[in-house]
Amino acid sequence: MSELTGLFVVKPESVTATKGKDVTFVAKVDSSNLTRKPTMKWLKGKWLDLASKAGKHLKFKEAYDRNTKIYTYEMNIIKVVDGDAGGYRCEVTSKDKCDSCTFDEEQANILEAFKRSGDADEDAGELDFSALLKKREKKQEEPKEEVDVWEILKAAKPCDYEKIAFQYGITDLRGMLKRLKKMKKVEPKKSDAFIRKLDSAYSVDKGKRIQLSVELTDANAQVKWLKNGQEIKPSAKYVFESVGNKRTLTINKCNLSDDAAYECVVGEDKSFTEVFVKEPPITITKLLDDVHTVVGERVEFEVEVSEEGANVIWSVITTDGSDRIKMLHIGRYSVVTHGTHSVVCPVKHTHTHTHTHPEDLIVHKLTIDDVKPSDAGDYTFVPDGYALSLSAKLNFLDPPKIHLDTSGAGSKNTITVVAGNKLRLDVEITGEPAPTVCWMKGEQGRVRVETKKTVSSFVIEGAEKDDEGFYSITVTNPAGEDKAKLFIKVVDVPNPPENIKCMSVGEDSAMIQWDAPSFDGGVPIKGYLMERKKTGSARWTKLNFDVYESTTYEAKKMIEGVLYEMRVFAVNDIGISQPSASSKPFMPIAPTSEPTRLMVDDVTDTTCALKWRPPEKIGAGGIDGYIIEYCKEGSKCLFVIVADGDQWVQANEDLVSKNIYRVKGLPAGEKMLFRVTAVNIAGRSPPATLTQAVTIREIVENPKIRLPRQLRTKLIKTVGEKINLVIPFQGKPRPIVTWFKDGAPLDDNTVGTRTSDVDSILFIRTAERRHSGKYTLSVQIENMMDSADIFIQVVEKPGPPIAIHVTDVWGFNAALEWKPPKDDGNSEIIGYMVQKSDKKTKEWFTVYEHNRRPSCTVSDLVMGNEYSFRVFSLNICGFSDDPGFSKNTAVICKTGNKTPSGRQQDMCRSPKFTAPLVDRSVIAGYTAAISCAVRGFPKPKITWMKNNMIIGEDPKFLMQNNQGVLTLNIRKPSKFDGGRYSCRAVNDLGQDEVECKLEVRGTQFEILFP
Repeated sequence: MSELTGLFVVKPESVTATKGKDVTFVAKVDSSNLTRKPTMKWLKGKWLDLASKAGKHLKFKEAYDRNTKIYTYEMNIIKVVDGDAGGYRCEVTSKDKCDSCTFDEEQANILEAFKRSGDADEDAGELDFSALLKKREKKQEEPKEEVDVWEILKAAKPCDYEKIAFQYGITDLRGMLKRLKKMKKVEPKKSDAFIRKLDSAYSVDKGKRIQLSVELTDANAQVKWLKNGQEIKPSAKYVFESVGNKRTLTINKCNLSDDAAYECVVGEDKSFTEVFVKEPPITITKLLDDVHTVVGERVEFEVEVSEEGANVIWSVITTDGSDRIKMLHIGRYSVVTHGTHSVVCPVKHTHTHTHTHPEDLIVHKLTIDDVKPSDAGDYTFVPDGYALSLSAKLNFLDPPKIHLDTSGAGSKNTITVVAGNKLRLDVEITGEPAPTVCWMKGEQGRVRVETKKTVSSFVIEGAEKDDEGFYSITVTNPAGEDKAKLFIKVVDVPNPPENIKCMSVGEDSAMIQWDAPSFDGGVPIKGYLMERKKTGSARWTKLNFDVYESTTYEAKKMIEGVLYEMRVFAVNDIGISQPSASSKPFMPIAPTSEPTRLMVDDVTDTTCALKWRPPEKIGAGGIDGYIIEYCKEGSKCLFVIVADGDQWVQANEDLVSKNIYRVKGLPAGEKMLFRVTAVNIAGRSPPATLTQAVTIREIVENPKIRLPRQLRTKLIKTVGEKINLVIPFQGKPRPIVTWFKDGAPLDDNTVGTRTSDVDSILFIRTAERRHSGKYTLSVQIENMMDSADIFIQVVEKPGPPIAIHVTDVWGFNAALEWKPPKDDGNSEIIGYMVQKSDKKTKEWFTVYEHNRRPSCTVSDLVMGNEYSFRVFSLNICGFSDDPGFSKNTAVICKTGNKTPSGRQQDMCRSPKFTAPLVDRSVIAGYTAAISCAVRGFPKPKITWMKNNMIIGEDPKFLMQNNQGVLTLNIRKPSKFDGGRYSCRAVNDLGQDEVECKLEVRGTQFEILFP
């Protein structure tokens, strides 16, 4: 059996819902004392579980607050309907505990329950009382609206009774008719004297004015005003007014005596009313304040109330009974003291002063003369008969005092704390009232503290170095102030050591050095701890367990050729610092061997260029660079190199990474010795020294030009291109460089030259055809000279061909001839492009894209059309911009028609090759073709021959004849296919023959590597 307990924190409340609106019920359950999650059930009536009705119309929600351990359950009814009205219940259970509560959901407008069924107007259909049956507990309101209903029924016709009853919710029609009948029987007669009577009751605030008025039927009628049955006479308080039919009684400054029954009498007619006078509550306009004083002073407690003449009571709790207390009333009353009037009743430990005096008293004072410590206590002011009380304290001032105990500190008012630890300093303070405490650090501002009545605690959760300094505490109250100063010293572990570096290395050791920490933590450094690790590893190895006092340490037992890193910890009495930054990687390794093959590369009057090879033994440490040194021959360094190394002068400030270096600033004519030393992380290697001294003077070298390969043939450039030629040369001393063009010194502003010690540059920013020619570079040293020729050809597109004309027309063919262009663009013409156009379409079509000869035969012309022709010339820059047009046209006549001249043309002619065979050079393995063109009528017979031998049906050869254009295709020729090829054309009128030479070269690989 579950135990019934109060689990609900918030219970669902009954609501009045509007049809079509949403309604939400909320319940909250406290689960702090429950062992498991509670179970909530929502029920309608006694047994209907609403969980089965969940859906769009009925929704449930559950939430849990982890902080308060409260479950919130919500039931939401969407768009309330009539059937939702009724009683509901919610139950919550948890193991052996349970609780339940009930609530209702009611209709907002009861009149809606009387609506008839169906969609017709209000008088149709059957009445539906189902909603009313579920709301029997609703209390029917009987406001003024019910009186209005009966008034409406009395004034209505009997035929409208049923409609009015349905409209205002009256279902008992028979009872309504009985009551209406009785009301009509007892209805009093209407008064003949009054048009409007007095209201049933009037209400007025005390001290305000009120008017009672009636309207009479007779404007000349006399009225009497009665108060509690006694006639009222006109006065300043009671004023009578008569204006037309209206009679008014005005009561000024209403008080409690005016709360009575009033009548207005006109002959035998009377009108009754009641006047209620409301008395406002007493309010305190000035509160009672605490008083702080010293012994012997005069003390006053003052209170101001809103009501004049209020009866008040003063009471005080003190240590003994005293007659030095008096009550002062400000206004038109005199001072009332104990002994003169019996208004103060002394009781042990309590003084009570009661005053029951008259009106118009607003300010009340309680005065104590010559106050003593025994008068300290709580003073209370209570207006008699009202639920109001004010209290204030009488306190005696005690100057503040700081009781600072620093006996355990090292020096006076000094406190030491370790950084990171919590500092809590409790300082005892006294003073009455409790003094205000302010902690200050220097002059920087307020510090957070925890203050109680007698103790002020200064707290730093984690002390830091910035917290060190002088602190001051100041306590103040109205009686005075007190100050104290103390010094907080924060000590900490030291900062990490700095500048960890490797000074030198050996085969298995390294010398490490570092700087002391910038901050020792406020405590002297005791020593250091060292660790090392291999570069790339995360594991550090301790090198010493006892504190090491020096800042230089030799690390031993390391592996040669392995990179290591070091770090150092500083130690003081507080603890161990953070690790320092890791040193740069270093490698225990011996220096390399000396450089090899040191030799002189070049010598001038003040410099000497040296070159050498790397050492034979380098090791895992590699080489960081080289140091070059020199000295004069015959100096002490020649004999005592190691013992007296100061004679050697280092030529380079930074290490040299390359194997060549030029030493500058040497004395001319002197004999100098040079040596080179390799350097790596282990130090310097043994030096490599020249065996013989070098005389510092210029070496004469014959001039020689090293012409680049691409400039050994003709250099072809297009007009507008940039030309930049770099030509290196050699020779010592610096040779004299001269440029020539076509045998004459170069004198052209558009051609620039620039010369250095080792090369000369010729540059033309925008090439023109006039820049073509032979350029000669000459270098000369004394009577020795060298020169080189460079041929430059600047080309551009050619002009159009000239003298284009149709030489012959036969069948569907036309023969063209032309002359090369006047301007070949400074380059050989390598072909022509021939195009045709008929007079009808006037569109141009390409016939031959690369025709090598200045003539061609155009075939496949359409009978009946007249054709024009144009020809473009081609060189290495491309086709000419403008074509050359034929002077005449070719007309292809229909069969049997006469020529345009009207004469019959004889078409028979012997064969003639209009395009001969051209010598060619092809690459073996790539298909090649040779072609020519022939004309003749009747159609000639074509025969191809190789070396005067007729080519038969050999599949290697393919012979084609397209409108007189003859082509011989040779499939993948080899060297054996080279020779002389000829083509013979024969008809009845004669024959013609052309030949060419075909050279078959090897592949590119065979040419380069025969």
